[in-house]
Amino acid sequence: MPRIAEARPPAEPSSQEQKARQRRILRAAASLATERGLDRVQMQDVAKEAGVAIATLYRYFPSKTHLFTAVMAEQVEQLDGLARPPRPGQDPVEAVCELLLRSSRKLLSRPLLASAMMQSNVQANAATVSEAIRIDKLMQDAVLRMLGIDSPTARDIRLVSLVIECWYGMLSSALNGRLSMADVEEEIRLACGLLLAARSNA
Repeated sequence: MPRIAEARPPAEPSSQEQKARQRRILRAAASLATERGLDRVQMQDVAKEAGVAIATLYRYFPSKTHLFTAVMAEQVEQLDGLARPPRPGQDPVEAVCELLLRSSRKLLSRPLLASAMMQSNVQANAATVSEAIRIDKLMQDAVLRMLGIDSPTARDIRLVSLVIECWYGMLSSALNGRLSMADVEEEIRLACGLLLAARSNA
């Protein structure tokens, strides 16, 4: 289980060198978690793999919760980059389904890393781990964009949030061996079809 996030805010990299150092840390953490899983990743091992001092690692990431929530944010940022408004004639709900399915396959291809990210995101307190809020916003914006909703209503936002929460639950169940990939696909399509049918631009 990741250590509970500390109260102090993590440092924000400002220079290109600092940003490159932070990216090395995230890559090192992802690589180690892919091989070992969350519990067997030690912060000192991440620092060594990234070639940084342990104090530097803790300055940017005060806990493993901060670290692996940031790793997940980086993954979700890639997902956000794939989200495009619907093409003429394209079913936007089907487009959302396909995006979530592609992302599910990618995440589940590295189950130990996926589990590390999901556990950390669940543990993250929004008041102290800002990346948790960024993950939610990136996911929400990606789905709204694919639905072609430029000015979402409060109900639109709630419906999209429910779809995302369902998706997280399906991923967790798949990682725990409770759902197969075929089950995940079926349930994603069902959840999107039921929930997004009530959106404002349906």
